Amino acid sequence: MASKSISFAKYIQSSPTLLKLFKPVANAYAQTAGYRQFGLRYDDLLEEENAQAQKAISRLESREAYDRVYRFRRAMQCSILQRPLAKEEWTTPENEIQRADDEREAWDTASVKKTH
Repeated sequence: MASKSISFAKYIQSSPTLLKLFKPVANAYAQTAGYRQFGLRYDDLLEEENAQAQKAISRLESREAYDRVYRFRRAMQCSILQRPLAKEEWTTPENEIQRADDEREAWDTASVKKTH
């Protein structure tokens, strides 16, 4: 018998009480991590040194791949200068969430064409 699993994130999002409890903690963690002040996304921080990550990176559209490299270079320059970007250039949680939602929607509505 196969069991239906639900992700921890989805479980928290489905409960208004848990969401109210965990959201400030998640926001505080992201703020403390500091990657947004350098214009990076959470996905930019993930380990690339495995086959699955390399495959995902190779599937990026050319514009997204360019933007990713640009974010890294800009973050490196900020690091060298030892100062973050101007506040209006920081990555916002809304941008990251919208991007993730758009990506999820694209995959959920993808159609497969059978060719012979």
